[in-house]
Amino acid sequence: MSRIRDALISGLVLLAGRRRAPQWPRDEERRVVEAGPPEQGAENLLLVLLGLVAACSIAFVVVYSIDHLAHRTQYLGLTLGGAFVVLAAACVLIAHRLIVTEELEHPYPPDEHPEEVGELEQIVAESGSRFTRHRLVVTAGLGAAGALGLALITPALSLGPAFRTESLKWTPWRRGRRLVDTEGSPLRADDVEEGTFYTAYPEGADRELIGAPLVVVRLPPRELRTRHDWAPGGIVAFSKICTHAGCAVALYRKPTFAAVEPRPALVCPCHYSTFDPADGGKVIFGPAGRALPQLPLEVDGKGFLRAKGNFSGPVGPSWWGVRRGKAYTS
Repeated sequence: MSRIRDALISGLVLLAGRRRAPQWPRDEERRVVEAGPPEQGAENLLLVLLGLVAACSIAFVVVYSIDHLAHRTQYLGLTLGGAFVVLAAACVLIAHRLIVTEELEHPYPPDEHPEEVGELEQIVAESGSRFTRHRLVVTAGLGAAGALGLALITPALSLGPAFRTESLKWTPWRRGRRLVDTEGSPLRADDVEEGTFYTAYPEGADRELIGAPLVVVRLPPRELRTRHDWAPGGIVAFSKICTHAGCAVALYRKPTFAAVEPRPALVCPCHYSTFDPADGGKVIFGPAGRALPQLPLEVDGKGFLRAKGNFSGPVGPSWWGVRRGKAYTS
């Protein structure tokens, strides 16, 4: 604890050293550390380095806020990594050029005595005698530290909105929007076979949206337990995003021996959450806390599958308040 205390005292004294220095006599006989000559060039270079730290940190925030910037990951690494490299260079410059050092033949005595603690404070204060613009350097240092701290907390914004969570419930699905396959071709109801797993997307919408991808399967109509009017010909569609952790539901369990094996189910291979497509996507196994959102379907006059409305609930992993309200479109 004594070392931590000394470090804190040293840091505070160094920050306010030029204000506190006059409490000791200015005659050279009372100095513990000899006064060093001013290093104006090194001090100027330090100010430049601290400015670069702030500039790199702000550049990181700007790059992070631009979603469609090419090579964005590389720029993020260059800006944040550059900030730390320049900060390290500034620390080396302070240690070698702007702090007066001394060589001791004997170690410092124990610090139990108040006079020795005061001597330590005096050493720290006098070591910064080469600084000629103390306030400017401190201001630049605080600015660099603040900008770097802002850069470090900026990625936390990607965790999602804290209060206005309505945007998490938005999906591109609306009544009349056709389902298309992975090649972009409209999906016909007659092409959907029993025992086969299909992935579909909304026609003309961004496939990268969390509410875009669907899993589509056909069941015998007599096996449906709920929402019969949502499944023309036994075809059901659910969000492909698992309600546990947001992984992709990518497996379809179809029993080989139906008499002795469990009924068909949609499975997330990451944590094995299992959902019943015949019962509105109800969870029948695994850590998921709610059913897969189901999309109501209809068949148009040309035999293509279209959305009959929006999902039965918000898409994506569960979060506080996720069961409040329903999914919506603009």
